[in-house]
Amino acid sequence: MTLSNVPKLVTIFGGSGFLGRHIVRVLAKRGYRIRVAVRRPDLAFHLQPLGNIGQIVAVQANLRYRNSVDAAVRGSDHVINCVGVLHEAGRNGFDAVQDFGARAIAEACRNAGVKLTHISAIGADIDSPSAYARTKAKAEKAILALLPDAVIYRPSVMFGPEDGFYNKFADMARIAPALPLVGGGHTKFQPVYVDDVAEAVARSVDGRVEGGKIYELGGAEVKSFRAIIEDILRITCREKTLVPLPFFVASIMGSINSLIPFVTPMITADQVTLLKTDNVVSDAAKAEGRTLEGLGIKPTLADAILPSYLIRYRPEGQFTQPDKAA
Repeated sequence: MTLSNVPKLVTIFGGSGFLGRHIVRVLAKRGYRIRVAVRRPDLAFHLQPLGNIGQIVAVQANLRYRNSVDAAVRGSDHVINCVGVLHEAGRNGFDAVQDFGARAIAEACRNAGVKLTHISAIGADIDSPSAYARTKAKAEKAILALLPDAVIYRPSVMFGPEDGFYNKFADMARIAPALPLVGGGHTKFQPVYVDDVAEAVARSVDGRVEGGKIYELGGAEVKSFRAIIEDILRITCREKTLVPLPFFVASIMGSINSLIPFVTPMITADQVTLLKTDNVVSDAAKAEGRTLEGLGIKPTLADAILPSYLIRYRPEGQFTQPDKAA
């Protein structure tokens, strides 16, 4: 095999995470060689079956240590950054991971002459009161300054078999007598299927996506938080009382939750702040074609996917959804 026939090498930072795993699978099917850059390569062995022997290799990289980032980028044809944190824990804070870490990857790509696809989030805003949203926006600005042809994707909340959103509330519905509706449950979301986001990323690696732009990736439907919880209860065949929870009460609870060591908080004060703003594709992005549809991808309906994995939360012996008319 000549050098020109060797498949391109794609390095994926955070490739063992929820979105990362789906990106690895989509790229492996396309024949790319894949380097998964993670803090614990020994915990990424589950990715091996997604490709052929030797096609997927895990390497150690920590965004806080620039030499490891440079080493992971070296020799790549394309780099994808899908590292992010939903809550701060120890040294893995928003600034360290989502701002400093993203800048380190962009600088390494610039120095190596490698293209970058970066995963941000809808709601990224440099003036946001949310530290999560601010650091996402700061990273976007820095990346485009360093790499004007970078592709940046802002997905809404993602759903899929291992998601941390629908699964969390479905699990809560199994054991909790009631479910809270933060801010009354009026916040709007545009849930997007993780495979659709992975396909969008793969198309950027293919060279089919115009760089230097920020794309907003939303699903087929816009739904309120209340409607999403009602969908979860319908699919899991559960009946629960929905209790409106004022933002200020949820924020206090989130602050207390964050103080409990070694426990992933159910919600944080910063996440409550995020819930005060709708998480949907902007009118500007739709008008300019910076969406899934603009990339030629038809968004997958949530109802076509959710039952396939939320079924495990149904009461024992309950395998079919109740008749809506009943």
